[in-house]
Amino acid sequence: MPDNSFDVVSKIEMTEVTNAISQAMKEIITRYDLKDSKSDIELNEKDMKLTLSSSDEFKLKAVIDILQSKLIKRNVAVKNFEYGAIIPASHNSVRQEVKIVQGIPMEKAKKIVAMVKDSKKKAQASINGDLVRIASKDRDTLQEVMALLRGQDFGVEVQFTNFRSN
Repeated sequence: MPDNSFDVVSKIEMTEVTNAISQAMKEIITRYDLKDSKSDIELNEKDMKLTLSSSDEFKLKAVIDILQSKLIKRNVAVKNFEYGAIIPASHNSVRQEVKIVQGIPMEKAKKIVAMVKDSKKKAQASINGDLVRIASKDRDTLQEVMALLRGQDFGVEVQFTNFRSN
């Protein structure tokens, strides 16, 4: 019976996202190259989406760069942001939707479980909703699994939480 376990999760602190957006908007307003560009960043927390808008694609890319730099400074994983297509909007402007990924998607969770099984380590991995629980009798085995998972790119930022040992 495994006594030790930890959870592999992918969470984003929404307060940090909100703060990064407000900092980015302050910079957008004061930047000379973005003056009169009608650039904006809107957060819809219920749908976990951002809507970026600007007068043209070049300025929209500048807005994305500013936002990403502010997110990185606040230790928010930019891997968890999925950028949609750039859509023409009214008054010759453009808009882009950005989906915020909270939790580990099922296909990525299956990849994590398969990787743990393929590693031949004495640990069990199970999917519990949007997290993956890794359990083992030996703490050192769990540390090895953590190191294995840190070295991989799953398309989302993973964190290790809820480390329990009995």
